[in-house]
Amino acid sequence: MSRRISREKALQALFQIDLVNAKVERAVDYVLEQSVLEQTDAQFTRQLVTGTVEHLKECDEYIVRYAVQWGVDRLANVDRSILRMAIYEMKYVEEVPHTVTINEAIELAKAFSNEDSAKFINGLLDAIRKNELVIT
Repeated sequence: MSRRISREKALQALFQIDLVNAKVERAVDYVLEQSVLEQTDAQFTRQLVTGTVEHLKECDEYIVRYAVQWGVDRLANVDRSILRMAIYEMKYVEEVPHTVTINEAIELAKAFSNEDSAKFINGLLDAIRKNELVIT
């Protein structure tokens, strides 16, 4: 459960960064100040945010490749942030199985977006998993 909260906090920071071009450190610090996370969970939040931002161009390239007729800019801000974070996590956070990352992204979409977004995110991430990544 604590990793789920870590992902929620990371999503909130990424949303701020995307929407108002907030500074990465400030956005992370702000969302962490608003929560009570264990140090390891706070570190996971920070890793997700900084890693996603560092690999933003690569994550967006995956979105463009797999979101047929949906450019990155056409996606809802929250959906874009969820996808970017999940793609980063699937590619670079080896200790988390891809299926767990996808399920967590779906749950974030259900909580912060809508059911249609959850289905879209599921399909896109599963296609990336099957076609681009070593399946775990």
